Formats: sequence, C-alpha cells, structure tokens
Amino acid sequence: MVLQCFSIFGLYVLLIATLLRYRMLHSTDEYRNNRYDSESMIVLPETTEDIVVRLLRLANTKLPSDIGWALEAGAGWETNEIAYSQLGAIMDNAKKAEFLGKPMCQDTGIPVFYVKGRFDSSVARDIENAVRRATAEIPLRPNLVDPLTRENTGDNTGIGSPFIHFIPTDDDFLEITVLPKGAGSENMTRLAMLNPADGIEGVMKFIVDTVLDAGGRPCPPSIVGVGIGGTSDVCVSMAKEALLVPLDARNPDKQLRQMEEDLFVKLNSSGLGPMGLGGATTVLGVNIKKAGCHTASLPVAVNIGCWATRRASVRIYKDGTYETTQGVF
Repeated sequence: MVLQCFSIFGLYVLLIATLLRYRMLHSTDEYRNNRYDSESMIVLPETTEDIVVRLLRLANTKLPSDIGWALEAGAGWETNEIAYSQLGAIMDNAKKAEFLGKPMCQDTGIPVFYVKGRFDSSVARDIENAVRRATAEIPLRPNLVDPLTRENTGDNTGIGSPFIHFIPTDDDFLEITVLPKGAGSENMTRLAMLNPADGIEGVMKFIVDTVLDAGGRPCPPSIVGVGIGGTSDVCVSMAKEALLVPLDARNPDKQLRQMEEDLFVKLNSSGLGPMGLGGATTVLGVNIKKAGCHTASLPVAVNIGCWATRRASVRIYKDGTYETTQGVF
C-alpha cells in the first residue's frame, strides 16, 4: 500500500509537471499572437446571441486542453489494460468530436451560465435565444423537462431556465462562461452539514466516500469540485464553480492545495479507475473552494464533473469584438 501510494503520488507530480510544461510551451509570444483558433479568434462585431451560440458550440465540441493533457498523462501511467483501453476510446472520441464539430457526448447537459462585468437585463434574453438556437443548430439534445410532469420543452429553455448566475463588476467588458452539465455526474452531487468537531478529517472522508460511492456513474476519470463553508446553497454553488478552474491552476490557499493533492492521491489509489472498471486513473483533478460559515456549521458539498467537463468563456468588449477561452483570461 505504501509503494502504491508513493507511485500514485509520483504520477500526480508527473501530471502537474506535464500541465505546467504545456502552459510554459504555450506562453511564448508566438502562441499569444496565435492562441485563438477559428472558434475563438477576435472577429468583427456580432450580436451577443450569435456569440453565445458559438460559445455553446465550442464548449460541446472541443475538450479543454488541460483536460486533454491530463487524459494523455493518465494513459501514460496506466498499467491496467482495460483502463488504458477506456482512456484511448475517450481521447479518440474527443478528437473526432472536435474534427467533425459534433458534441463529444450524447448528453449535452443543461447549460449553466455565469455572467460577469457590466450588463443589462437584455443579456438574459440573448442567452435564452442562443440556447434555443444552439439546440437546433449544433444540435444539442433537448434535456429540459418539467420536474413533475416530465414534459420536455423541446429546446432546453423555459421553466426558470437557462440558469444564469449574475456577477456585476466595474470591468469594461461582458464575460459569459458556460458549463454544460450532464445528468450522470450531476446526479452524484452531495451536500453534508457536518459537525464542526468532524474537522478536516471528516471533510476528507465525506469527499472520498462521495466519489467512491458514485462508482462509474459519473463517467470517470472525473474532476471533483468541492465547496467548503458558506450556507448550504452557497456551498453547493462553490462546488460547481470549482469545476471551472483549469487543472493546471494552483490553488492560492496552501491548505486547500495540500488537501487537493492528498485527495488526488487517495482517490487514484482506490483502484476505481476509468468508467469504474479498475485502474489508477479515477480522477484527473480535485478543485476546492471555501467561504466563511456559521460557527456552529461545517457545510461540505461535492459536485463531480465527468471526463468531458465542458466549459468555455467569452469576453465581449465595448467595440463588439470578443475573445474566447476554455481556461482563464
């Protein structure tokens, strides 16, 4: 067991080194001048609705680079034949989706939006229209139903959606981020209102138990988003927002960073593996966010992202030009 944990930790170091090397290689002037492909170049002005349609297409058809590199790193260290085969199939699928411009998963999820910067109420209408168009044009699977009658709206809008989180700031741009969330991973979301006496040990146990109890249902290797603190609703929101953090971004909080590393080692030592079929690649990363909480509370939430944790962001400037990324600006 000690040798196994040491090996997994070594693989974690290899993963981080690979991701950092990728970031360094792509931080040259040449890369900065050409970093946007045909989906993400700064272009002539378009309507916000048109831009969000493009954003949804990018998120659903192209895997973020940091996730792609993490999958390749996992395939490089796997000794389990079935796990290696599963990772190969995943990467092949992602490459074909990008080449063909088709969604990488049949479950195109329900899009969750985060709107930041300066905006007016019209942005909600633009996003709704864009979701309706993207459902027909990309196409996206119509997933949205009434929770009780199960009647499908047919275009992923209506009944309180699209779900949009507004974050007003004084920035001179409008930033829109989309996180399409499928049901396989979303259904594994868990919230615990722990006793403060449970401490860090109790928090870690809850996270590990949640991921392992989920088994292969969230289509691992997963990205584990964790929220600690706040109120119950804030805690769950933080867990989902943690999935937007790129795998090669270091947590600025030293304690949280150590927890992320320890959880990565422990979960990948579990043997659950890709699709729950065994192997050393159960998770690609763990991202934790925290907020202050009541002295009598210790909320912890886990939101799991499948191997296809899709995300994309766009910044729209005052002159109408824009740029997109699947990482951070």
